[in-house]
Amino acid sequence: MALLILLLLLAVSQTTAGEDPYIGVNIGTDLSDMPHPTQVVALLKAQRIQHVRLYNADQGMLVALAKTGIRVMVSIPNEELLGIGQSNSTAANWVSRNIVAHYPATNITSISVGSDVLTTLPNAAPVLVNAIKFVHSALVASHLDKQIKVSSPISSSIILDSFPPSQAFFNRSWNPVLVPLLNFLQSTDSFLMLNAYPYYDYRQSNGAISLDYALFKPLAPNKEAVDANTLVHYTNVFDAIVDATYSAMAFLNFTNIPVIVTETGWPSKGDSNEPDATLENANTYNSNLIRHVMNKTGTPKNPGVAVSTYIYELYNEDMKPGPLSEKHWGLFEANGDPVYILRLTGSGSLLSNDTTNQTYCTAKDDADPKMLQAALDWACGPGKVDCSPLLQGKPCYEPDNVIAHATYAFNTYYHRMGKASDACDFNGVADITTTDPSHGSCRLPESLGRDGTMANITAPLMNSTSSDSSARSFYGMGGFTGILVLIKVMLWTVIYL
Repeated sequence: MALLILLLLLAVSQTTAGEDPYIGVNIGTDLSDMPHPTQVVALLKAQRIQHVRLYNADQGMLVALAKTGIRVMVSIPNEELLGIGQSNSTAANWVSRNIVAHYPATNITSISVGSDVLTTLPNAAPVLVNAIKFVHSALVASHLDKQIKVSSPISSSIILDSFPPSQAFFNRSWNPVLVPLLNFLQSTDSFLMLNAYPYYDYRQSNGAISLDYALFKPLAPNKEAVDANTLVHYTNVFDAIVDATYSAMAFLNFTNIPVIVTETGWPSKGDSNEPDATLENANTYNSNLIRHVMNKTGTPKNPGVAVSTYIYELYNEDMKPGPLSEKHWGLFEANGDPVYILRLTGSGSLLSNDTTNQTYCTAKDDADPKMLQAALDWACGPGKVDCSPLLQGKPCYEPDNVIAHATYAFNTYYHRMGKASDACDFNGVADITTTDPSHGSCRLPESLGRDGTMANITAPLMNSTSSDSSARSFYGMGGFTGILVLIKVMLWTVIYL
């Protein structure tokens, strides 16, 4: 029997090790100018992000993510937890409305029930496992329990005596919740969701944790942390937290539940008492994190076992309460501009677009001038392209003809849509080319960032509610001329859409 159990554990370990790890992003919405869901999805596509976590079941996002193939983790917010945990029918209605109604068009792969419930909403802890089971039962009734996993993110702060990792254990006061939770995860082949923040571990360590150790920077062998029980060396805080989690589960006799990290990151700006919340440190942490996860080395305790991870988070959230750092965990600003350029050479295409096959969208020379003009009007109007560089006296005014102006507008739209092939059609008057159409002082939008590295491509302004009027001022939307242009834009919108 002991041999059989060992073989089964080995099989589970090998299966987990064989899975490819992934990097996802959390999408928070505490922004004063939250991008439209179509903008968010266009940014995800441009950055080749294939895994996202939503903090709720936002209907606009779920619709926008349909037919993209992007794998979606949908969350039940803590404020809804008590209701769902106390009523099977409430849970069933939630699943019907937010999961069944969107699946499979939207590729929902998991549901996170609450987040950090034990540490942030302890009064709801008694109903947490009930909520998870009720949600799972609703998935079973809809025959989706094999496709969609259910779990709940826990904070690494409930792990006590976390170094050395081999002797870590969960805060025993939470065992009445954790044991049934782990039983559920094991019985449903689900995973433990972990929120891990080396930034806070570093800040609270009183100098015991070095900044280099927290940021995944290379360490001299004598600077590595050594687990005295196993003699295993640790070169970064992230691995130590994950292995401490595995040990804490093993302490409760659960040895075959995989871990995914649902939140981690580093702030790029902070208050005066947060000197290590800097652009450089945020860039270093997230760049090294992505390389570390994607190279499939696993952790010292579980080499080769994937630790898929979601970065906190996609956007800086200017409406977040608390210290300045709380507003600056994002990879992008609300307008889609990158907060910093990740250093990801050799890490694949995620968040770092390929420069070897640069493409552009240009107007066809033989296109009907009226169709070109209509397409140009659409791009600078409903398409929300900033056409101010085409104004007289601006860099792209010359040559003053519809082909040159349309090429500028088409190419800008194409790049902002992540260079999707259908974003360079414009009812047949545009073509994709590898020849850069820039000329003179008119440098057409491209994806190269500062100092020649690949920039995170900005999100499109399509469907934006922005009050930007550059296109309208360019076309002089007043009087008879404005009416004619407006009619052309409306006609083109009908043709194009």
